[in-house]
Amino acid sequence: MEDTALLIVDMQNDFCPGGALPVEDGDHVVPLLNEYAHRVARAGGAVFASRDWHPIETRHFRTGGGPWPPHCVRETPGAAFHPDLDLPAGSTIITKGDNALDNGYSAFDGHVADGRRLAEVLHARGISRVLVGGLATDYCVRASVLDALRNGFRTVLLLDAIRGIDIEEGDVARALDEMLRAGAVAATLETVGEVTGAAV
Repeated sequence: MEDTALLIVDMQNDFCPGGALPVEDGDHVVPLLNEYAHRVARAGGAVFASRDWHPIETRHFRTGGGPWPPHCVRETPGAAFHPDLDLPAGSTIITKGDNALDNGYSAFDGHVADGRRLAEVLHARGISRVLVGGLATDYCVRASVLDALRNGFRTVLLLDAIRGIDIEEGDVARALDEMLRAGAVAATLETVGEVTGAAV
């Protein structure tokens, strides 16, 4: 499992019920993500968690000409990870959307504390497979999965640990179809070991 990483996408308060940009039932995936995270960590894999970390003024927000209400503004409660998210010791945080000109949809646009991009960090650690879950299916999960594939990683989409927005009816279904057609493999807690061929 040293070649495997779990990427938890944007499991933040503002994307959960009661937040500024809530995904319906977004908080329901937290227990599943916790289970994936601890399985991966126990098996010797790596855990990464991305976060939107927007400035107050950004073109991503409606106030700056973008499509979204203000959300996940850095250093605010809404930008914090969901309080029930239990990241194993040694997990790596990926910060994205922290530039006023950056939408920050994909975790692969983000960086770790020393400024390196996610793909560089994964390659440096010998990671060849990435499991992806989190929020939201049709936006940041989609963008992250497609970028993982573009960067040459074997990519597993955790169907039971994602939720979507579906602003336009069918957005989630289209995103799922696009990711799978691009080469992602679908899995759940029950099937991930079979899909990866590893003891997850």
